[in-house]
Amino acid sequence: MRVDANGGGSPNYYPNSFGGPTPDPTAGEPPFEVSGIASRKPYTHPNDDFFQAGELYRRVMTDEDRDHLIGNIVDHLANAKKRIQLRQTALFYKADPDYGRRVTEGLRLETKEVERLAGMSQEERAKATGQGTYGDPK
Repeated sequence: MRVDANGGGSPNYYPNSFGGPTPDPTAGEPPFEVSGIASRKPYTHPNDDFFQAGELYRRVMTDEDRDHLIGNIVDHLANAKKRIQLRQTALFYKADPDYGRRVTEGLRLETKEVERLAGMSQEERAKATGQGTYGDPK
């Protein structure tokens, strides 16, 4: 049983934007004999995380559903730090450009910057929108 603060209020997930834990690629179980050598490897798959979200937005939701979705997202992200708004809006843009554009407009962000971030890998986007960027103190 833990009797310390157990990390307190800091994030315990990755990726995060507030200096929380990051993966340690050197940590893990050592290789073990199976019928040859086996070890853990990063999982890669050709599918992306955005296709289904885009299909839902484009093909399942009605215009009214999309309006409600955009309104809810804008209302909830409005008080977030700008770097968080940009990072998240870039993900919406990757799912569907109209989706991202509408959130971008609702938050009064720069479309070109959202498009630039959407073109990055997750790691590049996390670094580009990390602490100390977009006027956020380190």
